[in-house]
Amino acid sequence: MAHGHKSDEKIIYVGDSRVVKKNLADQPVPADYTSYPGKSEVFIPNFLLKEWMVAVVALVGVLCLVMSDPAPLGRPADPLTPGFIPMPDWYFLFMYQLLKYPYASGDYKIVGTLILPAIMFGALLLAPFLDTGKERRFYRRPIASSIMLLSIAAVTYLTVFSWHHYQQEVELKGIKPEHSIRYEEKLAEKESGVKSTGPAKKAVLVSADDPAYETFKSATCVACHATDLKGSGGPSLLGVGDKYTAEELATKIKDGSMKPHYDSSLQKGISNEDMDKMIAWLATQKKPE
Repeated sequence: MAHGHKSDEKIIYVGDSRVVKKNLADQPVPADYTSYPGKSEVFIPNFLLKEWMVAVVALVGVLCLVMSDPAPLGRPADPLTPGFIPMPDWYFLFMYQLLKYPYASGDYKIVGTLILPAIMFGALLLAPFLDTGKERRFYRRPIASSIMLLSIAAVTYLTVFSWHHYQQEVELKGIKPEHSIRYEEKLAEKESGVKSTGPAKKAVLVSADDPAYETFKSATCVACHATDLKGSGGPSLLGVGDKYTAEELATKIKDGSMKPHYDSSLQKGISNEDMDKMIAWLATQKKPE
């Protein structure tokens, strides 16, 4: 090698004889996509534009489906109501079921709400960096394939079992879920051929300033039906006047299944006349026209 600044000194480059020099001119050049007319095309903008058009058509189809048959909205969640069973959307049922187990709830709720979800979604994010092999056949990637099958089996089991547990709770409490009621109403509407002109009006408390309302709050009725008539372990009485007349209500309360409660109210000092006024007031509880 050259030393110093002598311009006439010969420069010798020392190389490694073990490295085989390749002639780039002999290397095959990959064919361009234009060499395959009708079988391949440039990604941007041709292929991307087609994908975008298909996505727009699919989006318009979903929007039309949503507008033609909108998902019914239930009442606002009220955890203070004993008959209320909170349920998330179906795609979160597996997480909801996971939080019912001892190791992911109570003192360990941080495990079910943060640690386990972080592990699952973190594994998805890191998968492309951890599984860098060139093999693409399913049976030649045992680790990745096993993790995928285990994840699918776990999510499916938790989702199905969560819905099964919900059905057991509904049957045990003897309540009818609101989505079932709405489905039956839609089915009856379809069979009758009478299309609803709009959402049904919600029943509300009528004549809250009536003195009979104070009698209702003082009687033993509030133990099951709550002061707002929405029900607290018993059925809701909102709109009960649409189902029964005052005479029918009096029969059910005084001589029917509610007789023990009626007698208990009389023992508390509520007069028979006040109870009659309360029954007449209950008969006015009707849905708005």
